[in-house]
Amino acid sequence: MIIRKLDAIRSTDRNVKSEGWESARLLLKDDGMGFSFHITTMYAGEELRMHYKNHLESVFVISGEGTIEDLATGQVHELKPGTVYALNAHDRHIVRPRTDIVTACAFNPPVTGREVHDETGAYPADTDQAPVAALSH
Repeated sequence: MIIRKLDAIRSTDRNVKSEGWESARLLLKDDGMGFSFHITTMYAGEELRMHYKNHLESVFVISGEGTIEDLATGQVHELKPGTVYALNAHDRHIVRPRTDIVTACAFNPPVTGREVHDETGAYPADTDQAPVAALSH
């Protein structure tokens, strides 16, 4: 059994800060769960361009408001508490928080803990992990 407290994680190297966001990584690859679980805050006024080409992600909005744009279709969706979005096709997207948005996120395959977005908006692939199955489109 793994027990962790968010407040305790915030003062460790499992709390990763980057431009426009901060993420407390509560579960990581080395926990052996097959996914990682994060509480992530995206800051108001930012434009976060992301493309998780090596991971699938699901995100549940706990607090805050903004939008997410699907760059393949141009469709824009409202984000507010109670909304979930799943990047089930390695979707290229932009999140635009109007207020700070606090989310609960799960990644498959799990991240190792220190990842930040590269120039394409992706986290690097973990070479010790089997790749995510290719999706057609």
